[in-house]
Amino acid sequence: MAINLASKKILVVEDQAIMRETIKHILGSFGARFIIEAESGINAITAMRIDKFDIVLCDYNLLRGKNGQQVLEEAKHLKLLPINAIFIMVTCEQSQQMVLSAIENKPDDYLIKPFNRLQLLSRIERCHARKQYLSSIESEMDNGNIYQAIHNCKRLLQNEDKKMHLQLLKLQAELTIKVGDFKTAEQIYQDILQERELPWARLGLGVVAFFLGYYDQAIGTFQELIEQYPVMLEAYDWLVKAHELMGNDEHAVSSLNSAVTLSPLSILRQKKLAILADRIENFPVAKKAYTATIKLGKNSIHRSSSDYSGLANVYLKSNAANEALKVLYELNQQFNNDPEAKIRAALLETEIHQAKGNKALAQQAYGKTFKLNEQLNRQLSKELRLELAKTFYLNGNNETCDEILNDLIKTNIDDNLFIKNIVTLCNTIIGGDYAETLIQQIKKELIDINNKGVSLFQEGNIKGALAIFEQAIAKMPDNHTIILNMVKIIIHDIKTSKPEQEKIMSAQSYINKAIQVGIPHNQINGLQTELDTIRSKTNP
Repeated sequence: MAINLASKKILVVEDQAIMRETIKHILGSFGARFIIEAESGINAITAMRIDKFDIVLCDYNLLRGKNGQQVLEEAKHLKLLPINAIFIMVTCEQSQQMVLSAIENKPDDYLIKPFNRLQLLSRIERCHARKQYLSSIESEMDNGNIYQAIHNCKRLLQNEDKKMHLQLLKLQAELTIKVGDFKTAEQIYQDILQERELPWARLGLGVVAFFLGYYDQAIGTFQELIEQYPVMLEAYDWLVKAHELMGNDEHAVSSLNSAVTLSPLSILRQKKLAILADRIENFPVAKKAYTATIKLGKNSIHRSSSDYSGLANVYLKSNAANEALKVLYELNQQFNNDPEAKIRAALLETEIHQAKGNKALAQQAYGKTFKLNEQLNRQLSKELRLELAKTFYLNGNNETCDEILNDLIKTNIDDNLFIKNIVTLCNTIIGGDYAETLIQQIKKELIDINNKGVSLFQEGNIKGALAIFEQAIAKMPDNHTIILNMVKIIIHDIKTSKPEQEKIMSAQSYINKAIQVGIPHNQINGLQTELDTIRSKTNP
């Protein structure tokens, strides 16, 4: 598909002035008029914050600061790229490590130097044609309207475009997994594999098995794929997830270590390896992974104070309190204005001084931790709050520990993995059936709230029922039962009164939320169908 470059805003990210001029000259020869240059990753991000670009050509090997992978990573994380924007990675290297790293964040394409003017135009036009064809799907995905994205996918498949057929099927299967319609996804992958053996379709079957709880089957599929395609990083990542849910943390660390060896520049994979290795007390691997994460984080959007506190804690567990102190100093230097970093530092300081036998300094640091918790409270991540609960309990502050645990359980009652972490912590430091008792109390409270809301709804008090569930969602934003009941009541309200656009949008946002928190397809699909019917009648 021909593209009119004269109407496109283009960003060229390249640290070599001669190469920037060459690319600009080529683009200009094809009619491009609006071209912005950036000689570093930081300048590229600044440019994307200021303006929305249609095309970004970014060199992978930027000598100062962020590399091309980190530019794309940050642009996607901050949503700096419009839906139809094209991001092409440019590189002069073809090593395995570089290629794996370059495709980690899925650029639209990548181009090897040296290239000629026709190769550059061909890549841009190919990406443009694909983006235009899939725009109706990707725009709905970006807005969280996954069911509508699936509908648009099916509509495009009816065109029987042979070039796009497999890509559309791949997208459709991934979207049906996203809404929890695993049987449909499984059928799509099986149909593809009957005609042609494709690694991504085989991986898809493994992912379906994983979500259906057939972990042994999933593990077998991922392991077979890795044997056949040793650099298929997605298979490693899913294998790690399956091992983790099976409680095979040793196997998870081993698999993740293999993936990191292949592609060591992925900060999120290094971070995951550090956490898992720390959990099984494999301190050499944990230290190496945390150190790599900190190094990669210097120019990454995923840079975090938790990496420094993680490394310091590994040193503490290895009886190296002085090394932990050095990491604490670095944490304070790197994150001096970060509230979460301050509380991590205070926690660390407490534990380091306790390990060194400095009771007065430990108590002083603990007092700082307590004050920061009062100031920040729910602003902190759930993992950090759980760590705080442990510290408060170990320092005799059972009341604050109970408050945090109570709130964490209420907020994350449907997050089975995190609830399991709470139970494990409580069993380790408190003992008895403390966590289980607390969970049962909260579940009863949830049932009472739900029953009250449903009762008001059955009495015809729609406004009162909505108010009850709105209050409940404010306290428990990810609770499955409350979200589903909220959608049902709003849809009933729309059907029995004037179908206002605001109410339709509200119902859709809660359905999107339901998909996001993992509510099964069979509980959402009927509600989405009802809402679509209402929408079609309202906007014929």
